[in-house]
Amino acid sequence: MSRSGEFCPRCGDEIPERAGERPSAAGQRDPDSVLCDACYFEEFDLVDAPDRIEVRVCSRCGAVHKGNRWVDVGAEDYTDVAVDQVSEALGVHVDAQSVAWQVAPEQVDKNTIRMHAEFSGVIRETPVTEEVVVPVKISRQTCERCGKIAGGSFASVVQVRGDGRNPTDEELERAETIAEEYIAAREDTGDRNAFITETSTVDEGLNMKISTTQMGHGIAKRITAQLGGSYTDSKRLISEDEDGQRLYRVTYAVRLPRYRQGEVIDPEDGDGPVLVRSVQGNLKGVRLATGEAYEANFEDGEAPDATRLGFREDGRETTLVAVEDAHAVQVLDPETFESVTVPRPEYLDTDADTVTVLKSRSGLHVLPERDDDE
Repeated sequence: MSRSGEFCPRCGDEIPERAGERPSAAGQRDPDSVLCDACYFEEFDLVDAPDRIEVRVCSRCGAVHKGNRWVDVGAEDYTDVAVDQVSEALGVHVDAQSVAWQVAPEQVDKNTIRMHAEFSGVIRETPVTEEVVVPVKISRQTCERCGKIAGGSFASVVQVRGDGRNPTDEELERAETIAEEYIAAREDTGDRNAFITETSTVDEGLNMKISTTQMGHGIAKRITAQLGGSYTDSKRLISEDEDGQRLYRVTYAVRLPRYRQGEVIDPEDGDGPVLVRSVQGNLKGVRLATGEAYEANFEDGEAPDATRLGFREDGRETTLVAVEDAHAVQVLDPETFESVTVPRPEYLDTDADTVTVLKSRSGLHVLPERDDDE
């Protein structure tokens, strides 16, 4: 082995010249490099590890605090989180080459994980290994989001009502589901400001307290898009922040359509009853007397005045007795079993043995077969 002509300042042994070693730009060598291998490795640390790591976890939702924010990790236990935190905290000597490492977690108790990390590398052409043990403490706290929910914080209210009627249980369930699906979609994007603080059912409908005005608006918009109707908004001053900015709470009043899909109404325009087939946008349906399409052209979400006659579900199957002409057929009254002449709509199958009829104050009317959308 070639000799460098230098001696270790600590033990006095001559230091051999190592291949590839270069002096610094100033012509000086690294202070550690003037030590012999024996003295160098006496104080050498391959790994720089903290004495202890604390992982802050929300006891309510399971989010983990990283940096300066809470992050949803979706973990049932926090072993993987502890591994990640330890990996980020460990440092390897800058001169180490061909570094490899592995970690083995040891669950001490519910809130303590002992991480055994073993490293290997090459320093001064010498293979070295080192093992470190880092205790990880799981600190259970409450994140800002859960704190707001627990404290009843909300910035908007979505009220679901019916136009001239109370919404059905099915409509209220669907409206609540629409809201939950919208919030879940926003949560999936990492938006931790998306939550529903409270949902309550009242005699007139449904009230939902929503985290932000933007979320409330999004929910109201989606409910009316899927269930029909319209919504309005109004805001109320509730306080001012430290900078004097006014803080408002916005109420989104959703009005579901006056008439429901599958309802039979009489617009009293002289052309007979209508089976409602759609309530999204303008009210659309079919005339039971002729089978012609019907659409109510109304403005600002106002439904036309009409008499409610019943629902498709109220229809009863009865016998088609005879076809009188192009405009009339005879059917059996399902209550009196008398033969009655009724209008013949174009959708009626004259070869059928039975038809479904609705009996109301306006008489008997033949109902069409269900569409796929009904």
